[in-house]
Amino acid sequence: MQFSCIAAAVSLAQLAGASALSPSPEELKALEASLAADASSARTASAPASGVPSGGAVAAGPALDLALILDVAGAWFSDPAPVQGGGHDPSGTGFTFQQLELSAGASVDPFLRFDSNLVFTAFGVEVEEAYATTTALPAGLQVRAGQFLTRFGRVNSTHPHAWAFLDQTLMVGRMFGSEGNRGLGAEVSWLTPLPWFVELTASGIEGGGECCAQSHATPEALAIETPLDLVATATLDQFFALSPSLSLLWGLSFQTGPNATGQDNRTDLYGTDLLLRWKPVGDPNRLSMNWESEWVHRRAQAPRVRLSDDAGYTQLVGQWTPEWESGLRAEYASAAPSDALATQGVRRRLSAQATYAPSHFSRLRLQLNADDVPALTDPVLGVMLGLEVITGSHGSHAY
Repeated sequence: MQFSCIAAAVSLAQLAGASALSPSPEELKALEASLAADASSARTASAPASGVPSGGAVAAGPALDLALILDVAGAWFSDPAPVQGGGHDPSGTGFTFQQLELSAGASVDPFLRFDSNLVFTAFGVEVEEAYATTTALPAGLQVRAGQFLTRFGRVNSTHPHAWAFLDQTLMVGRMFGSEGNRGLGAEVSWLTPLPWFVELTASGIEGGGECCAQSHATPEALAIETPLDLVATATLDQFFALSPSLSLLWGLSFQTGPNATGQDNRTDLYGTDLLLRWKPVGDPNRLSMNWESEWVHRRAQAPRVRLSDDAGYTQLVGQWTPEWESGLRAEYASAAPSDALATQGVRRRLSAQATYAPSHFSRLRLQLNADDVPALTDPVLGVMLGLEVITGSHGSHAY
């Protein structure tokens, strides 16, 4: 192609430079045809084949947002065997590698978004969450499918780096398990067209056993034969803007599913949660005050008896400057009149924390616990210091 163009240019130069000769119309037409053919060949060679980019490279997918979140803690407890209910809690005097979370997410296309959370601990790697969420359904509807934490209440659906305290609440450990309530299934939510914020959510997941669905632990041999064999959750969330600086979020939750005490026996959970947030508009110190409470009542069928117990917490957390916050938390869990629910007796725990965050990507948290543990004469005292470091692109936390 290059040779033809050069030859054509030389021929034109020779013709133009020869005073005694002038090209005939036929010669000019031949030269123009040659140049046009060379230009067409160049366009064909530079264009990629159908569906394959130039150079044979495969088309890249959407950009993936990645983040790593490290949580480690050192602790001292007055008892050598404190009863901590969370799988990532500091559980003894010494250092605890709570977790390293790899968060990945991307908009797959105009219709779906992908999110996942892989958790690395001293005991291995687990897929905490991996799900796809629709982004273009009409009428305020949204569906997600995969493995996810259910939206029962407020704290269950959050990860440790979003907690206001270093350890998991007694309520989550007692009612759902050490890892919170999660499983493989599907969820549909509907943002209603009412004049205030009202969202309804319903999901169905496979029970995950003691770690992830303690109230609905089922024998491994029990197969999923009907929808009644799934753990079903329904929630109602309402938001009220009481003033430009004061807002209220109120939720109701219900969950039902089979339990392991016998054939066709079931457990029902009834929950309510409340968040009152005061955040002055335009305050340069980012001053805020959050009062959050949650309560769950459980009723379970067991052989020849129906059992019931309760668990909940209330906490007050204040943000005083962009770097400093502090909080107080009180927790309670009752005991059923039988050990069929593995309640481990009545629990009461008080906690106080102070947090220093030099930036959005790191924080140090000091926490003090006084835990009234059954079968122990004196409360178990605990002092914990946690370090959290975040790097990469990580989405904002839920309200």
